[in-house]
Amino acid sequence: MKPAGPPITPAGMAALRARYDHLLGTERPEIVEIVSRAAGNGDRSENGDYLYGRKRMREIDRELGYLARRMKALRVIDPASQEDRTRVYFGATVTLADENDDCKTITIVGDDEQDAGAGRLGWSAPLARALRGAAVGDLKTVRLPSGEKEWEVLKIEYP
Repeated sequence: MKPAGPPITPAGMAALRARYDHLLGTERPEIVEIVSRAAGNGDRSENGDYLYGRKRMREIDRELGYLARRMKALRVIDPASQEDRTRVYFGATVTLADENDDCKTITIVGDDEQDAGAGRLGWSAPLARALRGAAVGDLKTVRLPSGEKEWEVLKIEYP
């Protein structure tokens, strides 16, 4: 039996699919056109459009391969279907308070869709790992490079 892959939300998977479709359907054909036009101009050794186009095409093909492998490996989990909404699991939006009563709200998402500035924390981030299974009122200690920090779970929500 194949082990389950890393989790991702349906929105995160849609974003990866959109990036893949954009590269394959828009960017790559544009670069192919530029390269074929530049190749028809003769000497390719000093043809900037040809050299840059070939380099960009390799980058696009590499990213397409990565995205295809990644989308195949990921496991889509809809946080709205979470049955136990009293504990922190994948997709939870959690409000926390630290020792200084500074509040912070984070949403636990897949590693491919994390954005700390927007409050989306990857599933394998230290804080997300520490919060797994926590309930309201629990104190969780997180080991960070700057030292240990304790967080209290104030509220748990799911979409």
